[in-house]
Amino acid sequence: MDKLKSQLESLLFIAAKPLTVKQLAEWLEVKPDQVETACQELADDYKSRERGMQLTHSGDKYQLVSSPDNAEAVRKFIQEETGGELSRPSLEALTIIAYRGPVAKFELDRIRGVNCGLILRNLLIRGLIETKEERGETYYNVSLDFLRFLGVGNVGELPNYEKLHAEQTINQVLEEEPV
Repeated sequence: MDKLKSQLESLLFIAAKPLTVKQLAEWLEVKPDQVETACQELADDYKSRERGMQLTHSGDKYQLVSSPDNAEAVRKFIQEETGGELSRPSLEALTIIAYRGPVAKFELDRIRGVNCGLILRNLLIRGLIETKEERGETYYNVSLDFLRFLGVGNVGELPNYEKLHAEQTINQVLEEEPV
């Protein structure tokens, strides 16, 4: 059970959104009731040790979140992180989302060659992108606030949009088998 708890903790830590018991069970190749038991034990572990994280759940979805006891420290960090200019990697991801959206996280990761989870979280916090769920996958698009900030009515008004949106090199990268 300790190995399962460890695996669950890792998956929940890197996930950008709550995960269902069914998803976790499928990925870890165990039964849903084993996931539920391990998640409850993990939640109890966090509560009993006054940790900086806690495991929350709603219905059959679980998510690791920061402890409410640390809300002030987290608020200061997020305020500083979202108050400055965007980093180069954030600008790259935002450009890809603007020109290729809607784009799934795994597609963005493949195009950029790195895990973009933290970047997506920061762009969501800033209100520059938004999500939509389709067939169990989260897709990212630029937000209306982003378009308003640029002074355009829709993504089609971005410079060279038609050419870059249909760029075949990116399509080829997405169709290749991961290494």
